[in-house]
Amino acid sequence: MNIVTKQPQSIPFYSIEGTIGSFDTYGGSIDFTGPLNDDRTLLYRLNASIFRTDTFVDFFDTERYFIAPSLTWLMGKNTQLTLEAEYSEQRQPNDRGLPAVGTVLPNPNGKIPINRFIGEPFSEIDKNNRRPLRIGYNFEHRFNENWQLRNAFNFSYLSVEQNSLFPSALLEDNRTLERGLVISKFAQQAYNLDTNVVGNFKTGSVDHKLLFGIDLSRDVSYNEGRVFFRELDPIDIFNPVYRRDSAGADLEEIPNEPTISEGLGIYLQDQIALFDNLKLVLGGRFDIVTQTLENAQGESISFQQDEAFSPRIGIVYQPTQAVSLYANYSRSFQQVTGTSLDRRLFEPERGTQYEVGMKVDWTKNLASTLALYQITRSNVLTSDPRDPNFSIQTGEQRSRGIELDITGEIAPGWKIIGGYAYTDARVTKDNDIPEGNRINNVPEHAFSLWSTYEIQTGNLQGLGFGLGLFYVGEREGDLDNSFSLPSYLRTDAALFYRRNNFRAALNVQNLFDNEYFEAGESDLRVFPGAPRTVRFTLGWQF
Repeated sequence: MNIVTKQPQSIPFYSIEGTIGSFDTYGGSIDFTGPLNDDRTLLYRLNASIFRTDTFVDFFDTERYFIAPSLTWLMGKNTQLTLEAEYSEQRQPNDRGLPAVGTVLPNPNGKIPINRFIGEPFSEIDKNNRRPLRIGYNFEHRFNENWQLRNAFNFSYLSVEQNSLFPSALLEDNRTLERGLVISKFAQQAYNLDTNVVGNFKTGSVDHKLLFGIDLSRDVSYNEGRVFFRELDPIDIFNPVYRRDSAGADLEEIPNEPTISEGLGIYLQDQIALFDNLKLVLGGRFDIVTQTLENAQGESISFQQDEAFSPRIGIVYQPTQAVSLYANYSRSFQQVTGTSLDRRLFEPERGTQYEVGMKVDWTKNLASTLALYQITRSNVLTSDPRDPNFSIQTGEQRSRGIELDITGEIAPGWKIIGGYAYTDARVTKDNDIPEGNRINNVPEHAFSLWSTYEIQTGNLQGLGFGLGLFYVGEREGDLDNSFSLPSYLRTDAALFYRRNNFRAALNVQNLFDNEYFEAGESDLRVFPGAPRTVRFTLGWQF
């Protein structure tokens, strides 16, 4: 994952923002940056936010806290060091959606209200807290105008306290839902060190931009406390009765077996300008990754090592200044951390991509792209139908399709961003899932269009309007393709005003309050989309 953070600036800037909205939503954020000394060699930035909402689901409230300080030391004309930290906390109950029968499929008892909560609204039963912490540095040194060294280190720690309810069966009366509970507290520590050199040089009349680097990683996942299954009384999804004593006896305890993953990657890439209008990219990466599963005494009980070479080839040709034609081929290799329900280590995920396309700059401020692609992935993680708190790896998935998008400014003040995607995503190899099944939650057709207009002159200068259309086609609700989610068209709108340092915005999601379903994991887990949601934001910059 490439994390791009807001960087400290030498010019002072301060921003304060507050939000209120539907379902008792409240939020606020700050963004401060500037120099700490007179010669502006020591710069800082502080981002922080707080957010809470009750949401449209009964008893489902969310709280989020975030703070991210950073400090940049300009050590010299060609050298700088940036220190970064980030901490957040999220508290919310566990939401496992609703059964498909009664939402997207008919139920003789009627429709299940989308605000129905199938857990237990008591903190000791339905508690989920996530606390990620990330600290690190970025060091850059430019030897001269052509060569640069970059070195970055990141340490991250994730602590999760999670009581995960999972529905196990809907009985024949189509209203009694059997449930279980997984109580867990686990943590993950990750270390990443990346060092690379970027340089520009020539061989005759051919320009080169060379990238060479090495990265090291170590990941340790372990339980911080007991992890076990517990009985939970069934619930009537049409007439729920919540009880503090719903949780029964412990059924099974999962042993504390830490997983240690280590990786070494070496990568090399050359961007070659053969002519002014013809560029070629040649690159490759070699990875060695290991995984070790230990018992509570620190003894190794399972070990695996994998190696892979991942090439990358790309070409860009510009027949005119406004048109770029491109093609690329690449392979990927990604270590998958963790174990399955039966405590087996996961195999690394592998992928292959082919893509051709074109980009057209219609004007200086308006551009569009067209791409045709095929991506094949193997060992992809998906929810385990036996227990959604664990994952399984499918054999092979293939996605192919067409993507078209346009973005930019049509006229002064009139901006647009839109896209269409045709996607054919299927299971191509698997021992359990029938080959040819569509990947769940991937529509064959999807379309989006968001446009805003801001008045440029006169007494109403700074007043703007926005309208968005988001269409998602019919898609499968699970990998077995046992049911589908209906297509939907959602309309969003915005009214905003910006003048000098002040800004205000009124955003409405799902303007016409349509009922729709965002995703599905299985026939017991379908996730409704939010009804009409209104948020009002005020902000000042100075």
